[in-house]
Amino acid sequence: MISSMTGFGQAASEADGVLYTVEIRSLNNRYLKTQLRMPDIAAFLEDDLEKLHRNLLHRGSVSFSLRMKNVAGRVMADIDEQALRTYMERLTALIPDDGDSPFRVDLAAMLSLPGIVQPLTPDPATLETMRQTVLLLTEEAIAQLKKTRLEEGHLLTEDLKDNCRSIRDKLETIRTRKGAVVQEYHQRLKKRAGDLLAQAQLNMDEAMLAREVAIFAERSDISEELIRLDSHLGQFEACMDNGGPAGRRLDFIAQELLREANTIASKAADAVIAQCVIDIKCAVDRIKEQVQNIE
Repeated sequence: MISSMTGFGQAASEADGVLYTVEIRSLNNRYLKTQLRMPDIAAFLEDDLEKLHRNLLHRGSVSFSLRMKNVAGRVMADIDEQALRTYMERLTALIPDDGDSPFRVDLAAMLSLPGIVQPLTPDPATLETMRQTVLLLTEEAIAQLKKTRLEEGHLLTEDLKDNCRSIRDKLETIRTRKGAVVQEYHQRLKKRAGDLLAQAQLNMDEAMLAREVAIFAERSDISEELIRLDSHLGQFEACMDNGGPAGRRLDFIAQELLREANTIASKAADAVIAQCVIDIKCAVDRIKEQVQNIE
């Protein structure tokens, strides 16, 4: 079963008084592109998370978000007291010597100054707990993401198969029609030549007429194109049923379908076949559009 590139996954867990929440969203992309958003305290996990995404996903623009909430009331930040004193000393130096001007300190504003509040550096045991928790939650979120991708992939599969059936119906019409095209051309050419020769009171050269019809039949023969198009359809359907990442291969096969359809359109001098080719190209265009959503 093929898989879409659009999906969502979420997982949450509490460890050592911290609630971890992981959310993963994915959209269409020709390649695998990951965007990680996490607190500074968890930045050391970036390489591990990148590797995990590459191992479990193949295509798509993936947005990863990690939120950490302190539910145990533990302090997760540190205050640089020396930097705060330095700020206070410099601000005090700006007070006029007469001392008449009011001077108030807004602690909230002071704490927002650069370098005052720093993330608390956890001990090695806490870092390992954080690492195991986040990676496990990421695996769970990716598993849920892949599940939603498969569900959408099922809908994509049904739509693609409907378009393949539509193409096969048009191919059958073309096969039925292509034999009659030569016969109709023979009759039209014979009638036209007969009318012209009757005016000139000349006899028709049947051998020359046969050669013209043979040349037309050779030039307009689309048997090979029909065989290749039918073969490409079989490969396309087999690729959908095989499962796994199939987006790039399906996109390539869709291009081959369109190429064969264009060749048939250029060779077959018949209005019915031309209309069928238009319908085939419309179906292939819908296929190419949907294939862009497949992993």
